[in-house]
Amino acid sequence: MKLIDKGVCAPKGFTASGIHCGIRKNKTKKDLALILCDTMCSAASVYTTNLVKGAPIYVTRDNLKNGNAQAILCNSGNANTCNADGIDIAKEMCALLQKHTGIAAEDVIVASTGVIGQPLSIAPIASGMEALVAGLGDKSHDANEAIMTTDTISKEVAVSFSLDGVECRIGGIAKGSGMIHPNMATMLVFLTTDCAISPTMLQKAISADVKDSFNMVSVDGDTSTNDMLSILASGQAGNPVICEDGKAYEIFCNALASVTTYLCRLIAKDGEGATRLIECVVRGAEAKDTARKVAKSVITSSLFKAAIFGADANWGRVLCAIGYSGADVDVTKIDVEFSSAVGAIKVCKAGAGIPFSEEIAKNVLLEKEITVTINLNAGVNYATAWGCDLTYEYVKINGDYRT
Repeated sequence: MKLIDKGVCAPKGFTASGIHCGIRKNKTKKDLALILCDTMCSAASVYTTNLVKGAPIYVTRDNLKNGNAQAILCNSGNANTCNADGIDIAKEMCALLQKHTGIAAEDVIVASTGVIGQPLSIAPIASGMEALVAGLGDKSHDANEAIMTTDTISKEVAVSFSLDGVECRIGGIAKGSGMIHPNMATMLVFLTTDCAISPTMLQKAISADVKDSFNMVSVDGDTSTNDMLSILASGQAGNPVICEDGKAYEIFCNALASVTTYLCRLIAKDGEGATRLIECVVRGAEAKDTARKVAKSVITSSLFKAAIFGADANWGRVLCAIGYSGADVDVTKIDVEFSSAVGAIKVCKAGAGIPFSEEIAKNVLLEKEITVTINLNAGVNYATAWGCDLTYEYVKINGDYRT
C-alpha cells in the first residue's frame, strides 16, 4: 500500500469539480462541489445520529436504497437544515445535475454544510451547474475546497494497493473543523474507489470502519446535524468482485482504514482554533469497547484539552476523564505517558503520580502533535482517538460564526 496523488480522482472513472456559485458572499471561496463517475457505482453511506438532520440526508438515504449511485453533489455555506422546503431544495439539486449530465436524479448523493436554519435558494446552484459540470476533470482539490467551511487546510488523500494481483485505489476528501463529535462518521467525507465490491460489502466495510476512525474524533463535543460519510466504487480496477468476507475483503478494509485514519488526523489537527493535535492511544484493555470509551473520553475532556493548550502536564485530568467515561476499569492499574517528536515522559504509574521533570514535560507538550498513551494493564485490546487542544480562538470563531 502506498500514498498517491489526485485524491478522489485517483481511482479509475472519477472526475471532480468545484466552483463559486454564489451561496457564499465571499467570491473567493468555492461553494459547490461535484464528484462524478463515468459508470454506475456501488454506493454506501453512514449518517449523523443527531435527531435533527440536514434535508439532504433524507434524500440521499432514499436514493441509496438500491445500493447504487453515480455522483456526489455538495454545497457549502448553508446546511439546508431546519428549512421547511429543505427536502425540495435537495431534490432540485439532484434534478439540476440530471439536466446537465443525464445522470438520474435518484443516482445522486446530495449533501450540504454550513449555517443551520438559514433558507437555501436554489437560484445560485442552478446558475452555477453548467460551469460546475463543464469544469469536471482532475480537480479533487477544487472539490475539497468547495466543501470547506471554517477549515484552514485541505483534507484529501489517496492510496493504491494490490488485490488479487490487480492495482486498486481509494481516494478521499473531507471537511470538518468544528461541531465535531460524531457518532457515525464526521462532518462530510466523500470517498471513491475503483475496487469492484458489492453494495452490501461496501456498506459493511464503512459501517465497521467508522467505529475506529471517525467515531473516534472529537473537536468540541458537538455532533453535527449534517454528518455524512459516502463512498462510490466504480469497479473499474478489474479485480474479482468482493461479495463476501475473505482475504480480499480484509485487504480492502485495511486500505480503507489507511485513508480514513489519515483524514481523521487532519480533521482533528485542523480543529477550530487548534494549535495541537492530540492522539490518545489506549492499550491493555479487557474489551475493545472499554478502550474506545477511555480514549474518546480523554480527548473530549475540555479540561484536558485546555491543559494541552497550556502545555501543562496535568495528568490528573486524564485519570478524571477515564473515571467518568463509563468504562469498567481498575484505576489502580493505569499507567500514563505523554510523548511527542522530542521525547516521552511517564507521569502516572498504577493509578498514582510519579516524580517527573516539569521542564521536560513542558518541552514534550509544546510540540504540535502530542500522544497520550494509557495502559489499562487488564487485557490485549486497544483503541486510538484523535482530538485537539481548546484555545481562546475556538470561542472567538464560534462567538460570531453565523454573523
